[in-house]
Amino acid sequence: MTLRDDAHELQGELAVLRRALHQEPEIGLHLPRTQEKVLAALDGLPLEISTGTSLSSVTAVLRGGGAEPGGGAEPGGGTEPGGPVVLLRGDMDGLPVTERTGAEFTSRIDGAMHACGHDLHTAGLVGAARLLADRRERLAGDVVFMFQPGEEGWDGAGHMVEEGVLAAAGRPVDAAYGLHVSSSSYPTGVFSSRPGTLMAASAGLHVRVVGAGGHGSRPHAALDPVPAACEMVTALQTMVTRRFDVFDPVVVTVGTFHAGTRRNIIPDDAVFEATVRTFTPAAAERVAEVAVRLCEDIAAAHGLTAEVDFVPEYPVTVNDAAEHDFLADTVREAFGEERFAPLADPITGSEDFSRVLDRVPGAFVFLGADTTGDPETAPGNHSPLAAFDDSVVSDGSALLAELAVRRLDRLNSLAKEA
Repeated sequence: MTLRDDAHELQGELAVLRRALHQEPEIGLHLPRTQEKVLAALDGLPLEISTGTSLSSVTAVLRGGGAEPGGGAEPGGGTEPGGPVVLLRGDMDGLPVTERTGAEFTSRIDGAMHACGHDLHTAGLVGAARLLADRRERLAGDVVFMFQPGEEGWDGAGHMVEEGVLAAAGRPVDAAYGLHVSSSSYPTGVFSSRPGTLMAASAGLHVRVVGAGGHGSRPHAALDPVPAACEMVTALQTMVTRRFDVFDPVVVTVGTFHAGTRRNIIPDDAVFEATVRTFTPAAAERVAEVAVRLCEDIAAAHGLTAEVDFVPEYPVTVNDAAEHDFLADTVREAFGEERFAPLADPITGSEDFSRVLDRVPGAFVFLGADTTGDPETAPGNHSPLAAFDDSVVSDGSALLAELAVRRLDRLNSLAKEA
C-alpha cells in the first residue's frame, strides 16, 4: 500500500483527534491540554520525545534505520554521521475568536476558537508520525516532528528554534516542510504554493494618544484624544497609497480601537493597534519610520502627544526554489496533476515558520479545506464562521510523510555518490 492509502486508513482516527482539539482550543505559548492530547496520540510510537521549557511544545524524533553513514548535509559542505534529517511542522494554537459555525464539535472554551485550522495541522502531523513510524526501518535518515504553540503572534517557532528544535536529532536539519489549511480561496483537497516569496513579513503598530479628559458637553475645556486617533486611522490608509510603491506592497489594518467609558465623558487617552504587512526589508523600515512620525505629528497638531511603538514580528516566508519544485512534483506524483495549483502571487498573511525557512532549505504549502463548495465566497481563516473540512487531514499527513521519505532518500543517494 502507498502512504496515501495508509493515511486514508487513519482518516477516522485523525478526524476524532482533530475534533477533540477543536473543542478545547488554547491560545498563545502555553497549551497544556493540547500538549497532553498530542503526547497521548504519540504514545507507543518509537519516538524520542521532549517538551519545551518556555512553551508547551512537543518535539519528537524518529530514528530511521536505512541511512548511509555520513548522509546528512553539513553547512561547510561535508557530511554528518547518521544520515540526513528532515523536519515537519504543525502549529497547535487557536485564536481569541468566539465560534459561530454551529458545528456539533464547536469550541467549548468561551472566546477561543480554532479559526485558522491549526487543529487540522496538529492531527495531520500526528498522522505523519504514525505513517513514518511504520516505515522506520526503511527511512533513510531521521525525522523531527515540530508540534508548535504560539504561531498566532507569539513567535512560537522562534522560541522552539532558540530551544534547539533544529538540532533535536543531534545533527543539523537538512530540509523542512510545513502545511497550512484554508477554509476559503482554494478548492478542497488542492495543494498550492509558489517558489520564492510566499508570505509577507508582519509587524505591530501600537499607538496611545494622550489627552486630557473632561465633560462631553465642554470639549473646549479638555484635550479630546478620540478625533485625533480617528484621524490617524484614516491617515494611515492614505499613507499606504501615497507614500509607498504599489509594486512593493504594504498593508496596514487597524484591528483594535479603545477609548472612553461613557458617551458623555471625554477620555484621557485612546489606544489602537494595527497589523502591518510588507514584502521587503526596505518597505518594512520605511513604514516603521513614516507611520510613527505620522501619528506623532497628527497628535502634535491637535495639542496632544502620542506614544507610538512599531514592533517587528515575523520575517517574510520564502520557499527555497528547488524545495518548492520538489514539493510540487511530490504532490503531482502522489495525488495527481490536478491536485497542485501554482500560486501566482504571494499572499499578505504571515507565518512564523519563516523562522525555520530562514535557516533551513524548505517549503510551505497551502491545502484547501472549504466546506461550502464555493471557496471564493466561503468565510476565511480567522472568521468566527470559518469551517474546515477535516476529510483533508489524511492527505496532509500523507504529503508530509511523502516529503520526508523522498527527501531523505534523495539526500542519502547524494551521500552515496559522494
